[in-house]
Amino acid sequence: MIPVTTFKDQTVALFGLGGSGLATAQALLAGGARVVAYDDAEASRRKAGEAGVPVQDLRSIDWTVVAALVLAPGVPLTHPDPHWSVKLARAAGVEVIGDIELFCRERQAIARRSPFIAITGTNGKSTTTALIAHILRVAGRDVQLGGNIGTAILSLAPPKPGRVHVIECSSYQIDLAPSLDPSVGVMLNVTPDHLDRHGTLENYAAVKERLIVGVEGGGTAVVGVDDDFSAAMADRAEQAGTHVVRISVVRPLPDGIWRDAETLVVSEGGAERFRLPLAGIGSLRGAHNAQNAAAAFATCRALGVAPEVITVAMKRFPGLAHRMEEVGNKGKVLFVNDSKATNADAAERALTSFTDIFWIAGGKPKAGGITPLKPWFDRIAKAYLIGEAAGDFAATLGADVPHEIVGTLDKAVEAAARDAEVSGADEPVVLLSPACASFDQYPNFEVRGDAFRALVRALPGIAAREKSTQPAAQVEQPKGGHPHGMGMGNPHANPHAGSHPHGANPHGGHPGKGHP
Repeated sequence: MIPVTTFKDQTVALFGLGGSGLATAQALLAGGARVVAYDDAEASRRKAGEAGVPVQDLRSIDWTVVAALVLAPGVPLTHPDPHWSVKLARAAGVEVIGDIELFCRERQAIARRSPFIAITGTNGKSTTTALIAHILRVAGRDVQLGGNIGTAILSLAPPKPGRVHVIECSSYQIDLAPSLDPSVGVMLNVTPDHLDRHGTLENYAAVKERLIVGVEGGGTAVVGVDDDFSAAMADRAEQAGTHVVRISVVRPLPDGIWRDAETLVVSEGGAERFRLPLAGIGSLRGAHNAQNAAAAFATCRALGVAPEVITVAMKRFPGLAHRMEEVGNKGKVLFVNDSKATNADAAERALTSFTDIFWIAGGKPKAGGITPLKPWFDRIAKAYLIGEAAGDFAATLGADVPHEIVGTLDKAVEAAARDAEVSGADEPVVLLSPACASFDQYPNFEVRGDAFRALVRALPGIAAREKSTQPAAQVEQPKGGHPHGMGMGNPHANPHAGSHPHGANPHGGHPGKGHP
């Protein structure tokens, strides 16, 4: 836990008592704040009360003595309409903030030079966050991983010199963090999403940009420039004096990190400085994962990790569960769990990453169905359709793709495994990438993915691949020196950082950092 001392002896109202809300209430209490918390759900109120959190309806409190309202990120701040607790706070002139903001204030108070990496983007932020944490662990760093990826930020160990916090930030969390000031801010991409909560795409992009604008003095902004919104953010940040590393998977960059087929290329001043091959790293297949890898490379370089160490770590990256997770092999048949692909846009990333696909798709349908995936139908050897969407998907596939309505996941796995094994293809892939929500047959995509993994591992002759999203810290310094010119981090960074045996500042702090 990170005790929040910055509100010691002050009254803090809190709304939203889910996992992160409860952790926040306990962190505030541990730091000496007076907390009054509430949730619309009786079960959440009861659980909080049993945990020792004072619970009271915020409509009945004296707002004149409240220093701040801490809002859970899932509660509407602006659109479609501010939550009633937000309206009460604003009417009383009380600031509305979230748990990321509490972390930022605590870091400023107790360890303002401790490394803090914040990652956002519409797509890829969880994989990028996990990959950065993995690389830093391999480099021997003390790493705390949390935020939107699943562990509440205030449940982590407190900031201290040498400890790196790697935090995934959703747009909801950024909107509640006016003091967000990472050492390295990562902005991957912007595509339409969460418009019900931000009103317009422009508003959504503007919220995301705050993470880059907030990068502290001497820090680094890592920005994907393959969409217009993000490219403009990179330009504005550079004009404001922030050190920017641009990344692209669609075109070469004279300065930055870009994708050349299955290789990442690091360029400076128009010259190539380093190449990192991604071929053979199953957890980093596809253009979308090349963007994630490029962002992770730039981030870890900004913290002084040597490129050779990054290369070793990426080869060991196990990937995230349910995101193109390689579950196992049966002979030459590869089984891939991409249950997280709950819409066509997400499923496209998997379909573009393989050929000879035996595709398991379906579930609770989303608007647009799989029509946008038609350009990739030629990669599908056969489709196995499940759930409510099966009929509509069959109609879309038509005569273009052989398909079978099987109804349930167990039947789909059995049929796809059988057909893939006898297909004669060089690299057949049984791919669960449903392009649908799970709620017709499963409570969430994780349970659906777990079911797929269990079904695959129960097949006779399967060689299972053990995966972990929490790799143990490993230290390995490959042979060979530091490539000449491989700066790519903060230009003010310690020039000797790469000579440390772990490729890092020996004291673990962010070199050359200064608070704005």
